[in-house]
Parts: sequence; structure tokens; C-alpha cells
Amino acid sequence: MTDEIDPAPFCRRIIRAADRAALATTAIKGKGGVGGPWPYASLVLTTCDGQGNPLLLISDLADHTRNLRADPRVSLLYDGTGGLDEPLTGPRITLQGEAEQVEDGALMDIYLDRHPSAKIYAEFTDFHLFRIRPLRAHLVAGFGRIHWVEANDLLETD
Repeated sequence: MTDEIDPAPFCRRIIRAADRAALATTAIKGKGGVGGPWPYASLVLTTCDGQGNPLLLISDLADHTRNLRADPRVSLLYDGTGGLDEPLTGPRITLQGEAEQVEDGALMDIYLDRHPSAKIYAEFTDFHLFRIRPLRAHLVAGFGRIHWVEANDLLETD
């Protein structure tokens, strides 16, 4: 194949460029009355810290937040296929990791710089910043261009 890519930097570019992702958590038995575990996906706004760890600002009222507090394992699906006539020929990344709540003003500033409209609710007591610690990422960069990228290759070090 003549259009080979370097998977780790390619993933970093897609993840850093994205301002949103689909967050998948493991649903616990909740308001809907459906017993868990069940996959549960929702749309979230994202950005990254300096190393490339995804950051999310989410509410305790959201099902996905209750889910990840019970089980911090998550997946984030980043879609790099925008504008393509054939989306399945374009890149997408499923990042697997663990969520942790962080209290860090500098990280909050990074998030709010990327998502200024979030300033409206960022100081509400039910909203918290979470950092996702990647374990690995699954890159599909089009037909037959599939790679697993481990966290030590995915994250940037100083």
C-alpha cells in the first residue's frame, strides 16, 4: 500500500482536532429501570491536556457520569470522516481508557478555551472535569488500514 501512515501521530492529530466524541460507558441500573450492564453511548465535548489525555466536563445528573463513577472504563469514538462522500473510507478512532475526576484550574482553562460556551455551566456544583487516561486506541484509517496504538505511543511526553 503506497499511502501508509504512522498510526500514533495520526491518532494524535485526529483526537486533538476533534471537539466532540461519542462516550461509551457501561450502564448501571438507573432511572430507566433497565438492569446493567449495557453499553451506553452519548455525545460529549472534548479537548486534550498537554500530553493528549482527553478532557470532559460532565454533569453528575447525566447517566454517563453515574455509569463511569461506578465503572471508570470508557471508550471515546472520534470521527474524522466529516465531509467525505464515503465515510467508511475515512479515519475513526476508538480510544479505550479510564476516567478520573480532576480538580485542576489549568486543565479547566484548557477546556474552557476550547469550549467557551461551557463557561455558563462550568461553575455549577454538579459539573466536574474528568481526564481520560488512555490505555490504547483502535485506529481505522479506511479499508484495510487498521492499527492498535498503545498509550505510551499515543501520549506525548515532554
